[in-house]
Amino acid sequence: MPRRTLWILTALVLAVHWLVLQGVPLAWDGSAAPAGKVFTTRSVAVQPPAVAAAPAPSPSPAAAPPAAAPPQPAKPPQPAKPPKPAKPRKAAPARPAVTEPAPAPSEPAEVAIAEPAVVEPTGNTEQGTDSATASAAEAPAPEASAAVAAAPAAAASAPPPSPVADGSGVDITPPGGPPGQGTSTSAPPVRLPAPIKLAFDVAGQAKKFDYQARAELVWQHDGARYEARQEVSAFLVGSRTQRSTGLVTAQGLQPERFGDRNRSERAAHFDYQRGRVTFSANTPEAAIGPGAQDRLSVFIQLAGLLAATPDRFVPGTQLTLTTVSATGADRWTFTVEATETLNLPAGTLPTLKLQRLPRRDYDQKAELWLAPDMGYLPVRIKITQANGDFADLRLRSSGPP
Repeated sequence: MPRRTLWILTALVLAVHWLVLQGVPLAWDGSAAPAGKVFTTRSVAVQPPAVAAAPAPSPSPAAAPPAAAPPQPAKPPQPAKPPKPAKPRKAAPARPAVTEPAPAPSEPAEVAIAEPAVVEPTGNTEQGTDSATASAAEAPAPEASAAVAAAPAAAASAPPPSPVADGSGVDITPPGGPPGQGTSTSAPPVRLPAPIKLAFDVAGQAKKFDYQARAELVWQHDGARYEARQEVSAFLVGSRTQRSTGLVTAQGLQPERFGDRNRSERAAHFDYQRGRVTFSANTPEAAIGPGAQDRLSVFIQLAGLLAATPDRFVPGTQLTLTTVSATGADRWTFTVEATETLNLPAGTLPTLKLQRLPRRDYDQKAELWLAPDMGYLPVRIKITQANGDFADLRLRSSGPP
């Protein structure tokens, strides 16, 4: 009996630890959306099939006229009218052969026809079907067939739309301004911190269970390329790791790949020539622009922005930039709060607090405390989910990577 009880207790401990690790928000974990799929319905008008006209029934004998009625005298036949002479039809203009090379895309007529081809389809399948139906209804006349055939070539040679046009750059808004409406710039000054390894104690709550864990943030670069890695581990359960790699530029970090591994890995791949980011999780690609970061490199980029011009980031200043997870991208706005002195396991440190407030349901609240004495790297990170779960990372030690 004691051995059976011991096995039951061991299984309970393993189950609790597994639940804890699944609920730990690592770095900038995505907000948890409600489970389940959303289905949409449409009404489709169905045209009834054409029915052939049935032959007229033969007249019933009862409906025949009475025999006693006198016959009506027949009318004399009318002379036939002479047919009208047919009008001569206009000769159709000569058309170029199909094999004739298409005109250059710079001609106004061809560009106007090619424009619909560069419109990107939305992720909604129903909406895409409606668009295809509308396009079929508005098919060009036969005279424009040669121009329509040349449209894909013109669309392929057209440059992609500028990602900065939709507000995907870096916005720095002075105190009192609306979030994300500051002066958009692709090159704010950046001073990156030196390579370092930060170790954190983690305390939090996940699915109503309190837990303790350890986390580590390793930052390395050689002046041309960088790598950032963060790992959180829990006893008897394992670890979860996020990794960001890319280039070091005059504007700071330029991520190329962001990976998030728990039981399996999901990743985001940055394509700056197209201004897009793609995902291994089969989610729709998203637009990115200058200054876009992933949910790990954003730690280092924020540190570099504040270290370069600390006087610019007075309390109330808002900083907005595109932040990419392993499954999507969003515009994040950080607000500079007041300075605070923290008593951490690593010691007492002066810090500057930044905060990101939730903007929608199931969004998360993020609080950062950056230490000026450590190049504005984060020494405390607290992430609170919409359901009340949270993770509080507090610096335990620092050293070379």
